[in-house]
Amino acid sequence: MLAALRTRRSHAAAGLLIVVVLLWGGASAAFGFAHTTATARAARHELSAGKAVVLGVVEGITEYLPVSSTGHLEIAERLLHVGTKKSTKDAADTYLIVIQAGAILAVFVLYWRRVVEIVQGLFGRSEEGRRLLTTLAIAFVPAAVVGIVGEKAIKSHLLKPLPIAAAWVVGAIAILAIGSRLHRNAANTGRPLEALTNHDALVIGAAQVLALWPGTSRSLVTILAALVIGLSLSAAVEFSFLLGLITLGAATVYDSAKHGKEMIDTYGVANPLLGFVVAFVAAVIAVRWMVTYLQRHDLSVFAWWRILAAVIVVILLAAGTI
Repeated sequence: MLAALRTRRSHAAAGLLIVVVLLWGGASAAFGFAHTTATARAARHELSAGKAVVLGVVEGITEYLPVSSTGHLEIAERLLHVGTKKSTKDAADTYLIVIQAGAILAVFVLYWRRVVEIVQGLFGRSEEGRRLLTTLAIAFVPAAVVGIVGEKAIKSHLLKPLPIAAAWVVGAIAILAIGSRLHRNAANTGRPLEALTNHDALVIGAAQVLALWPGTSRSLVTILAALVIGLSLSAAVEFSFLLGLITLGAATVYDSAKHGKEMIDTYGVANPLLGFVVAFVAAVIAVRWMVTYLQRHDLSVFAWWRILAAVIVVILLAAGTI
């Protein structure tokens, strides 16, 4: 009975999150309607339903896999000609943040028991939840601080095809060099998530700073860092996902507050909402597949994925396609 009640509560919370997104979008659209210019109305055609679906699929699949969703989305945007104009760049970047919320919701639903435990810890009802919340907060801070301070520099110098391709290759080398060994060690002697210390969390948080280089992959560096400090693979993956829930959630709120109204004025409500839903479904599938896959295999498949992606980007650049 208690498990069923918790399930209903988690589903209700997920539904509430969707309602909040809907209300936020509708309110923003209503507020900004009178100020929408002819240029902005024309720009809505830039993000068609088909493009919204493609970007939602790319976001959902790549957000939690160690291949970098930011890198894939940047290349996909260029190929689809979304956000390539200066007048729509901020709106397009915010759209990518909003569909990222779909991936956040996926982890919320899949790991709702941990989320409930964390909430209980926040209110002093679970010691384990309190400890996990503390470690997540510690791991969150480094990338949050560096990200806010270096946001403009990162977007100006690193959010481009060639630096992204370089980051893909560097990440692939890291996987091939240490990923397999760490995977074997974690399978044999890895510590559970409950054994994570505040110092361990700080190490993982420091590693997450590296993911501010687009193409690196937040999940890659946090999983590898967790394996290096001795966590089991399942604990490393789960902590990475939960940390992503907080990190991506904060980024969504931050960017939506800055450019949310602009995104609604430019693209409307329907297509961003469509991308949100598609990203959620794709993320659920991707996360479940990854957890199952890593029970029997190491991370090397993602290294070859990254190398292939980098080669494709170089070819596209040489052809003048992006």
